[in-house]
Amino acid sequence: MRIGELAAQTGTTKDTIRFYEKIGLVTGQRLANGYRDFPPETVMWLHYVRTAQTLGFSLAEIARTGDALREAPDTAEALSALFEEKIQIVDARMAELTTLRAELTKRVGTGCPLRPVPQSH
Repeated sequence: MRIGELAAQTGTTKDTIRFYEKIGLVTGQRLANGYRDFPPETVMWLHYVRTAQTLGFSLAEIARTGDALREAPDTAEALSALFEEKIQIVDARMAELTTLRAELTKRVGTGCPLRPVPQSH
């Protein structure tokens, strides 16, 4: 399938697909006329990429795990494990943000918010 058709079926742009090809997320072959040709399973893969991105996975994470998922005997189990790992990362980030918020709140109205704040005992 040509890049325009792939873009239309997946709701992405041709530039996005070219970028994904450049970073190795998708692979197309060049036809004799120079056009890119992508296998039909690329449609499902791009839907997966878009969904994974909305769930907070970076393109690097998607690229790292893509081959492993394709080869996994139980894809649902493999995805659940990935989601559990991502939940732990999200929980850690939420804790960091809570600490950051508390620090910022302490500094509001202190005159010079960039000075060290005395620690309360």
